[in-house]
Order: sequence, then structure tokens, then C-alpha cells
Amino acid sequence: MAENETEQLTSISKARSIEEIAAFWDTHDLIDFEDQTREVEIEVRLPRCRKVTLAPELADRLTERARRDGVSTETLVNLWVGERLLVPA
Repeated sequence: MAENETEQLTSISKARSIEEIAAFWDTHDLIDFEDQTREVEIEVRLPRCRKVTLAPELADRLTERARRDGVSTETLVNLWVGERLLVPA
């Protein structure tokens, strides 16, 4: 393991900042450095999501509206539900 996180993060790109790392990977492909990589384990904790079933015609209209508004259907639903639930009854 490297002495510090920066060395560990930049072992391939030799970058000194996140911006330099990003610029490097914008112009390079990981497959070209496959022999310099190693397998790691990570833990990802995602917030719990719930699914809600909509009638097909509502889902279609929702998708059209979201597309027209330039957002995902999930974002639109979250905005609308949040507006409705956060308004005092």
C-alpha cells in the first residue's frame, strides 16, 4: 500500500490533483493499463428506494412530461410527491 492516499490514487496517471486525474482519464482508456491494476473490494451503501406501480397510461404521461421538462421520471415523481407531502394539510 502507498504511503499516502494521493500516491495510491495517482499511481497510473501521476497526477497531483483530482482535476489532473480526471483530465488524464478523459483521454486514456483503462484497458491500456490493465497490467498495472489490481482487484479491490469496496462496500457501497445505497439509500433504500421503493418502487411504486403506476397505471400504464399514467406512466406514459409521466414519461412524456418528464422528457418535456428535461428531467428523469424519477426526479419528476420525487419533486411532485415532495411538494404534495411537504405542504401543510
